[in-house]
Amino acid sequence: MGPMAEPSHPRVSARIAAISESATLAVDAKAKALKAAGRDVIGFGAGEPDFATPDPIVKAAIEACSDPRMHHYTPAGGLPELKEAIAEKTARDSSYAIYAGQVLVTNGGKQAVYQAFAALLDPGDEVLLPAPYWTTYPECIRLAGGLPVEVATDETSGYLATVEQLEAARTPRTKVLLFCSPSNPTGAVYPTEQVEAIGRWAVEHGIWVVTDEIYEHLVYDGATAASMPVVVPDLADTCVVVNGVAKTYAMTGWRVGWLIGPTDIVKAATNLQSHATSNVSNVAQAAALAALRGDLSAVAEMRTAFDRRRRTMVKMLQEANGVECPDPLGAFYCFPSVKGILGRTLRGRTPQTSAELAELVLDEAEVAVVPGEAFGTPGYFRLSYALGDDDLVEGITRLQKLLGEAS
Repeated sequence: MGPMAEPSHPRVSARIAAISESATLAVDAKAKALKAAGRDVIGFGAGEPDFATPDPIVKAAIEACSDPRMHHYTPAGGLPELKEAIAEKTARDSSYAIYAGQVLVTNGGKQAVYQAFAALLDPGDEVLLPAPYWTTYPECIRLAGGLPVEVATDETSGYLATVEQLEAARTPRTKVLLFCSPSNPTGAVYPTEQVEAIGRWAVEHGIWVVTDEIYEHLVYDGATAASMPVVVPDLADTCVVVNGVAKTYAMTGWRVGWLIGPTDIVKAATNLQSHATSNVSNVAQAAALAALRGDLSAVAEMRTAFDRRRRTMVKMLQEANGVECPDPLGAFYCFPSVKGILGRTLRGRTPQTSAELAELVLDEAEVAVVPGEAFGTPGYFRLSYALGDDDLVEGITRLQKLLGEAS
């Protein structure tokens, strides 16, 4: 008899093999690859401001490079002075009074989201996840052992989930609600009274809220982004706020985010980070400190540009054949329904899904968009208006022309 065969193990763990690639980053990468190959592609996929990081922030980082203190380990949970600045900024911008011990500085908002769920969830715990949702949320929930429970919204409600819908999805296993306003991918902003109603419902049923406030400053048409633990103070002990400098200060590549929460959760998440990554790059933390201690003039300029582009994009999409586009009040995305085009013939092809239509649009019009499948809602496109005005008009004009041929 020969030697017994070794048991065969899969090369990649089931847990990691189950993760989908980030669809938004994949679309952006494909658009950039086509562009590099000489194709005249206009990309609406990127979820980042097209502006440079403001100069004073960059200068602070350059200075930090020469500071020997920054060449060594610093506390895993963040530079003490940055945590203080985050507490001050939170009081200034949200009227939420917290202290530095409630803050964990993370490598971008994504790490904050993952570590919040890792600290909160046990296997089988359910998380209510209003859809359309940011593509990373369900992956973080599953990685942390939780089960995402989708709560579907659509253009008829302006993509806003109601207390009634959340209540219908609640079970004895529901532990957390993920809340995001202003929303990626829809640009929806919840009215303050709806934020309050949802917060009160969560308190009543002992449900935690993880609320993502990364787009807090990018609001239009007089909308305001209310912070849930501020309008419902009783929620503070069962709420984690996720935020960062990425969208407000055009700092996506610097990778500085944070979470704010009760001290036991923050301590647990900090312990996890002490093993996963240790401290965030000190140079990036110094840049974030300069951003938070400075004024908000840079974001005001960006918001003016985004608002102009938003109006242009919404108007042009609403004029496009088979497209319905609610007015987004926040972030820098439009989320139009393209259901009116599906099943119709276009350049000899008959796309049945928004994913197939997005592929056709890239091939035929050289325009890159992210299909709704990436956000849990087939039948839609997400288009970012964080790109130059001329490219925006040219790209939507191409889309209009192509969709106009549908028969």
